[in-house]
Amino acid sequence: MSATAPDSPPAVERPFFVYGTLLPGEPNHDLFLRGRTTGERPAVLPRALLYDGPGYPYAIDGHGRVHGTLLVAAPGVYGELLGLLDHLEEFLGPGHPRNLYERVVREVESAPDPAAGGAGGPTGGTGESVQAWVYLAAAAVTRSLRTGGVLIPEGRWITGRAPGGPDTP
Repeated sequence: MSATAPDSPPAVERPFFVYGTLLPGEPNHDLFLRGRTTGERPAVLPRALLYDGPGYPYAIDGHGRVHGTLLVAAPGVYGELLGLLDHLEEFLGPGHPRNLYERVVREVESAPDPAAGGAGGPTGGTGESVQAWVYLAAAAVTRSLRTGGVLIPEGRWITGRAPGGPDTP
């Protein structure tokens, strides 16, 4: 596991894996990501479980898969985006006792890109595995979820919108 303090920019500009209110169509996507990304692709975080939270989900390490989106910061805004997401996710630094989430590096499996000949595209290519920043529930939150949290069995967080509605991601 790897984490970087919020006030020190990481040496490598990694993509971000998001799985809750930052997903396309969710309210925080427009607030924090619009105009700050150059690419967004469906992706899966293996070896993780997803729990329901108070209006947003929590991912933790486990024997499952979490579905979400892999996104790349637009040129010149990586540091700004990293700071915004750290603030939103209440990440104060690696292992900080008041963290709501920990920002860690994990292998994420991106879905094939149909525009680049992926599944559904002309050549049926496959996705790739990349290292990305992921916000996982902090230690105290994880302990609470494991003992009394509500597991989202298929690892796909969906708000209360009607299926197939105009805002469905």
